[in-house]
Amino acid sequence: MTKEILYIKIAKILEDQILSETLRIGDKLPSIRSVQKIYDVSLNTVKLAFLELESKSLIESRPKSGYYVSKTSQRKFALPSISKPEVSDKECEPEDLISKVFNTLHYKNIRQFSLGVPDPSLLPIAKLNKGVIKTIRNLEGSGTAYEPLEGSLNLRRNIAKWSLVLEGKITEDDLVTTSGAMNAIFNCLMAVTKRGDTIAIESPVYFGIIQIAKAMGLNVIELPTHPVTGVDIDALRKIIHKVDACCFISNFSNPLGSLMPEERKKELVELLTYHNIPLIEDDLYGNLFFGTSRPKPCKAFDEAGIVM
Repeated sequence: MTKEILYIKIAKILEDQILSETLRIGDKLPSIRSVQKIYDVSLNTVKLAFLELESKSLIESRPKSGYYVSKTSQRKFALPSISKPEVSDKECEPEDLISKVFNTLHYKNIRQFSLGVPDPSLLPIAKLNKGVIKTIRNLEGSGTAYEPLEGSLNLRRNIAKWSLVLEGKITEDDLVTTSGAMNAIFNCLMAVTKRGDTIAIESPVYFGIIQIAKAMGLNVIELPTHPVTGVDIDALRKIIHKVDACCFISNFSNPLGSLMPEERKKELVELLTYHNIPLIEDDLYGNLFFGTSRPKPCKAFDEAGIVM
């Protein structure tokens, strides 16, 4: 049995004891050395198991005392209900709330939970600055020269090498780099839709998608979305004849955080391939997984080239 499986197995045993309240809030866990002897494993394996439990807020470390079951171990989080939007194509209306949110960005006394931006104190600013300076020095003309329209060849080549989850299905020629996720989605929609077309989106959805659709004169159909498994494919199947393109986040959607199971991703790609409808997949959160392996994007099941 590999070291990785061993530490997960040990963590699962302790997690089950905590969730069943065999180990209760405030109870002290066996010491790391005790667990090492019980399971005849290395100290590092036990430490990894305890770190796994800490990451789930099941246990906490107390200086010079050991590990204890945390107060948050029995906390139950309520799931949002499945969204039930009106399934009809409609023009996007401007949202005053969006303007209000952005008008508060300069307020230092407001914690911005409305945006996916970490506090600067959590970032290694000095290291980032050093890395940027080093990179610029190595660029032709210190970064003042024009890049190819599709973006830096070196960057695209390294992205292709890094995309192991796609099992070697992409090369640098398949990639175009942009100034950000919204710019990429805009470019994709420009390539496959025209004013008056209809796109299918999740509900709720990141407001930036609504803004792009509004600016491009596109209609949207909001689909029911499950907080765990993602967009309702059966609902999409019923209105597929109205749809010109789809725009989904299959891995940890924003804002629900749902993760579409692999079999549903495959079903979605097969459905859209049959109807020759492009899917714009925003996989910006795929690497932020907790578990043994990164979830595959829908692109991994794309044989016809319809997933962008």
